[in-house]
Amino acid sequence: MIESLTAQPTPDEAAREFGRLVRHHRTRIGLTQRELADFSTVSVRAIRNLEQGRATRPRQNTVELIAEGLRLGPKARAALESAAQLGRSGWPLKADYEERPPRPPGTAEPLIGRGPQSAALTAELAGGHERLAHVVGLSGVGKTRFALEVAARLHADADFPVLWAPRRAAHVEYVLDDGAEGLAPLVRRCANALFGAPAERDGRAELASLVGDGPALLVLDGADGRSPHPETVDRLLHDCPRLRLLIASPAPFGLPRERVFLLEPLPLPEPRDAADAAALERVPSAALLLHHVRRIRPGYTPAPDELGTLARICTLLDGLPSALRAAASWLLVYDLETLHACLADGPESLLGQLAAADGDCPLPAALAALPGRLRAPAGRLLSDLCDLDGDFGLADVMALTGGDLSDSGRMVRELMLSGAVRAVHGGGQARFAVLNVLRAALRPRAATAAGLPRQLPQIAAPRVSHGGHEHEHGH
Repeated sequence: MIESLTAQPTPDEAAREFGRLVRHHRTRIGLTQRELADFSTVSVRAIRNLEQGRATRPRQNTVELIAEGLRLGPKARAALESAAQLGRSGWPLKADYEERPPRPPGTAEPLIGRGPQSAALTAELAGGHERLAHVVGLSGVGKTRFALEVAARLHADADFPVLWAPRRAAHVEYVLDDGAEGLAPLVRRCANALFGAPAERDGRAELASLVGDGPALLVLDGADGRSPHPETVDRLLHDCPRLRLLIASPAPFGLPRERVFLLEPLPLPEPRDAADAAALERVPSAALLLHHVRRIRPGYTPAPDELGTLARICTLLDGLPSALRAAASWLLVYDLETLHACLADGPESLLGQLAAADGDCPLPAALAALPGRLRAPAGRLLSDLCDLDGDFGLADVMALTGGDLSDSGRMVRELMLSGAVRAVHGGGQARFAVLNVLRAALRPRAATAAGLPRQLPQIAAPRVSHGGHEHEHGH
């Protein structure tokens, strides 16, 4: 059972009491701050900050070194340690955290086709170039699984303890290790404090007391439709100078220094990929679909005449990981051609099967709710774009809205960050496309089999820049 971490007095009051005791014992035996620093091996700056009450989170070994440097007896040492404990994490919890830094949750869900992006974001966080990273994208695109990968890399490569705070039910199954389970209530209180829950207002200070000036990664998986308070986030990052904050949610918050990292659906097959089984396996969306197919049909190897069908299913489902997983589960009862025919048969069949195939699949509800999260101009533009056939460019947006290039660019950017559209590169000017599944959801009566692609598009497969790195086929 976790000890209470909200003991009185407050952290600031406790810091002043601890500093007063250090100064009292130092002057009693006639030591300067420099001499105490030499005896204890604690820096002069740290001792000065502690005595002035500016450092509210003395580490356990720092307190022990100062007690040794002051040559304190058992009673005085106990009083000093007691003062250090007030208003902060209890020693047992903090000692366990420092001895066994919590690992990221484990998962059996594969991560395919995200290697360059996860490596890029890990490097930014590890190097301190970014301290607040926000992974955004459509529900079902794999934000939770991506955050798990970044957390695992940061833990393995840079020894960052990982504090995981789920803000909603996860659609990727994962398991916390024992250390993380023990810290879960504290981490939850901090997450609630960031989002403004009055009953959890001390949670930020508790987590700051635990982490101190050591490295750590706090992951907020989901946001329940709310944005965190900028002041609270800023205070947490200030109090924990080596803490990194990683958020996964549908849309940016607009926080100061927020690094928005767009996670798009996986790249789609090109026409030439459908003629070569090895080439198709190297396309991330097809590789993920085949992984899930083989969980249903172990050892499955596609026949030559099935390659085109697999490629078209990936295109119909936009390379969206949750949709590919849900569709593959229907191969328990359908053959591949029947599955493709059902997916291409119209929006009701498409979305209904995705929901039924996986009871907690978030896609149908998320697609229906997406326009309501957009600003009115972008929402109207999305509606107009759903009436267009094929892809579109900024010139098309200007014609639809009557706006200038700058306004059109801002609206397309908002649609991209929401996950409603994706970039398609076929040479020349930038082109974009509304996701097939979204078009079907927003035009349930107008969208028919003819409106959804039964054949592969005759354009180059999307290669979208993520975090400054070009995304290539392969996994």
